[in-house]
Amino acid sequence: MGIKQISVFLENTTGRLSEVTKALANAQINLRAISIADTADFGILRIIADKTDKAVDALVAAGFTTRQTDVVAVEIDDIPGSLAKLMELFQQSQVNIEYLYASLEGKVGKAVVIFKLKDHEKGLKILNDNNYKIADNF
Repeated sequence: MGIKQISVFLENTTGRLSEVTKALANAQINLRAISIADTADFGILRIIADKTDKAVDALVAAGFTTRQTDVVAVEIDDIPGSLAKLMELFQQSQVNIEYLYASLEGKVGKAVVIFKLKDHEKGLKILNDNNYKIADNF
């Protein structure tokens, strides 16, 4: 269980992010979550798309290098302390988080946190055992 994240490797130059979003828009891809990390020379754009395979095809056709990664999208209440409670569960269970980012899902009072976990299967088990809602898509 989980979802696929698309990582797009970008040169850190003016207009590259515009080119990515234009390629996705032209392919009628809707972005559900987006994050970018950069250095002086390059960036890694991480996206969750409504149609993963079609998004990858569009990006590759536009000349971008992509990679797909298994991530976990967890629905939490959009109230103070919800993320802290989840972080404490991961800490107590010794689940290492490589990175995370969040998206508002569109449900009132809910948010989705996307995790790249060091041990994907262990993280899924901990979440399931503690009755967290894991999204297959959103």
